Amino acid sequence: MSQPAFSTRLSHIARRFDETIATVNLPVYRASTVLFDSLAAATQAGHDASAAVGALHASSYGTAGTPTTYALMDALAELEGAGAACRAALMPSGLAAISTALLAFLKPGDHLLMSDSVYGPARMFALGMLKRLGVETTFFVPDADVAAVAALIRPSTRALYLESPGSYTFEIQDVPALAALARSRGIVSMIDNAWASPVFSRPFEWGVDLSILPLTKYWSGHSDVLMGAVVAREEHWPTLWGAVRAMGMCVGGDDAFLILRGLRTVEVRMHRHQETALEVAGWLAECPEVERVLHPALPSHPGHALWRRDFSGSSGLFSFELDPALFAAPGGGQESAGSSSSPGALDPERVARGLAALCERRRHFGIGYSWGGYESLIMPAGISSLRGVAPWTGGPLLRLHCGLEDPADLIADLEDGLAALTIALAD
Repeated sequence: MSQPAFSTRLSHIARRFDETIATVNLPVYRASTVLFDSLAAATQAGHDASAAVGALHASSYGTAGTPTTYALMDALAELEGAGAACRAALMPSGLAAISTALLAFLKPGDHLLMSDSVYGPARMFALGMLKRLGVETTFFVPDADVAAVAALIRPSTRALYLESPGSYTFEIQDVPALAALARSRGIVSMIDNAWASPVFSRPFEWGVDLSILPLTKYWSGHSDVLMGAVVAREEHWPTLWGAVRAMGMCVGGDDAFLILRGLRTVEVRMHRHQETALEVAGWLAECPEVERVLHPALPSHPGHALWRRDFSGSSGLFSFELDPALFAAPGGGQESAGSSSSPGALDPERVARGLAALCERRRHFGIGYSWGGYESLIMPAGISSLRGVAPWTGGPLLRLHCGLEDPADLIADLEDGLAALTIALAD
């Protein structure tokens, strides 16, 4: 019998942890203390839950897990693993998942290779905490070819950290080739799989060793819960689980239930996010105030061919660059609306005034740092401190998340915003 379709699996996965329970949804287990019938049972449970290999569903205390959290762990391993032998661990946020994965596989004296376009807090963790612990990080150009990345590998390189598409600038990496390079050198590869989720991407089919999931985003989909997860191949599970248990990483049953509830509808929502974002992106690409739209699913994107090869769809998140000529400093030498400029050629006061006019007081786009929920968001991408080897040199960059509103309403909102920007810069 063939495996059911992804949407069918979402509806039926992790619904019954105990065969005596016949409800549509699992009950929520809230627990810190676990009681045992005997000292021997308590001793065995404590050993199993604390062991590096992590006995499946073994709990001696609430931090080791409850039936609700185990159900979510099983669901994530099956959905994200897509047939690979994987296991999942839960953390209280996406950043906690990132930091736990890195700490699990790196020690003083090790070297980390990291894409220059990763999520900002991941970069800060590498340059802050990891550096203080004696781990050196080298950033590489996000869309660098395999040979360029290979040239950066050292004898001490222990991990390769990827994010495709890149945060804010949406570069697509050749993840299968980079994962194969890492495997050939005995390096653990890990990827932040935030943008597409397992609905549209399959990191383990690309050869990656660990997939990091910010469950706060599309998995939840309702902007009401914080959680992260790391899904690891079986051979890397002991190392990951050992770090999870040593650092006391855990989540509560109520939050786990919310993620389980959200994942039931993630495929339907992702298709709606995709359709809306593509319509909005296509409209923006025709606006005279917009220099370019950074969306991997658009044929104009430099990484579009790789995106078509590796992804089965796109999400609601993308960026667009405003025409730098609109923000030129007086006497700055901007000659044409289509020319790119360096950040130094822009008038900071004009940039601040224009962005405020565009982003503030929108009817449907809120201003917020997160994304992946049902609501639409707009946020200027201040990435000057978040790039090293691949600095941003264009005009003001804005990131959009297109939620579940009607695309015509979102386009009308942005049209009003661009009109407000033009008026503000004309004063």
